[in-house]
Amino acid sequence: MNTKTAYTLSQVFWIALIVLTVLWEGWLAPTQPAGLWLMIKSLPLLIPLFGMLHLKRVYFSIAGLISMPYFTEGVMISWGEIATGVQNPVLLALSLAEVFLVLGFVVSVYIYLRNTKRRG
Repeated sequence: MNTKTAYTLSQVFWIALIVLTVLWEGWLAPTQPAGLWLMIKSLPLLIPLFGMLHLKRVYFSIAGLISMPYFTEGVMISWGEIATGVQNPVLLALSLAEVFLVLGFVVSVYIYLRNTKRRG
């Protein structure tokens, strides 16, 4: 995969993760009673966005670290839903989508950073 494709994919995955977290806690499967307050969990995703859009390599590394709790959340919710016999299929689908987006982001960031590594 070339550098431009990896960069584009990382941006798509990151912005999709932001949209997913806002929609998840806001409308699709809000946690009661504090559903709208949990939309705040999408704010850390905005921290590296500006730097990533301006091709600053350090922000891609920061974003990779910021994405790990979202991966953990997706795995734990998926695991819990499967263990209890899929009580809420929407929640399972959203958590699996979160895991997919984070994994896709981390892989594309790795490829982008490897291809733009400074030589010497």
